Amino acid sequence: MDPSLLPSLAWFAHVAHHRSFTKAAAEMGVSRANLSQNVKALERRLNVKLLYRTTRDMSLTEEGQRLYDVWYPALTAVERAVHEMHDGRDEPSGLVRVNTSRVAARTLVEPHLEEFGARYPKLQFELVMDDALANIVADGCDAGIRVGESLAEHMVAVPITPALEMAVVGTPAYFQRHGQPATPADLAQHNCLRFRLPGGAILPWEFTSPEAGGHTFTVEPQGRIITNDDDGMTRAALQGAGLMQHIDIAVQQHLESGALVRVLQPWCKPFAGFYIYAPTRAQMPAKVRALIDFLVEKREAMAPLRQPSSRKKRGS
Repeated sequence: MDPSLLPSLAWFAHVAHHRSFTKAAAEMGVSRANLSQNVKALERRLNVKLLYRTTRDMSLTEEGQRLYDVWYPALTAVERAVHEMHDGRDEPSGLVRVNTSRVAARTLVEPHLEEFGARYPKLQFELVMDDALANIVADGCDAGIRVGESLAEHMVAVPITPALEMAVVGTPAYFQRHGQPATPADLAQHNCLRFRLPGGAILPWEFTSPEAGGHTFTVEPQGRIITNDDDGMTRAALQGAGLMQHIDIAVQQHLESGALVRVLQPWCKPFAGFYIYAPTRAQMPAKVRALIDFLVEKREAMAPLRQPSSRKKRGS
């Protein structure tokens, strides 16, 4: 490869990432005109059109998209390596971007933002909410948080919760009116709050039969309410609108207060909890290491709460 192409390729990658000459120029500290001329020169040297330009919009050609998909992750990796050389032995600083699902953000990160900021005052922190499994490298994030069953390959992953369970819950008033299901088959007689996934499908409810060596199966929930917001689903359940299935850690405070009651627990098998994951352990930036250590510390404080014997009994 001709090394003289590298500067122009880097400029193209920033333009393509922002889908804007103006934003890319501001980020790189150059003029918009200079940036535009540089990209045009790259197109001439490659003899291919990379961008469609109008007075208002900019988009990638097929060739430009293909180049961006390969080049931007590589450029991000190079930039990260350069930054690591400078912050490896220093106090954590700069911006740490974390891609996370909403439920993980609410239960594991947001309650500790003030403490994390006080401990690392030179750090900036950005949460990128994404309920789909993301490519954190391509998206320019430093780390991601997901359940262990859905981690991307070739990532360094560290658990930040104990094993979790899916919990079927409802209000005491709901169960007084409709009774409690004894098996997942009984859910057909109940109004179930349904969750729509980012791809459009309704999330099935997962169960494992409680006998030794029991098989895992799913139930298609039936009910009058559908939402793609798990927090809204919880609010509906708290109103007594129906039953919902959610990760136990997300509803634990409502179970502890008695606002929600759990049913079908023998049918809910533990699964790998949430992990924080990052591209590599070698030369990991101090800011990412600081975040991982902080969340592991919170996991250690959380672990006793997940043991049934340590939960406060009703009336005690």
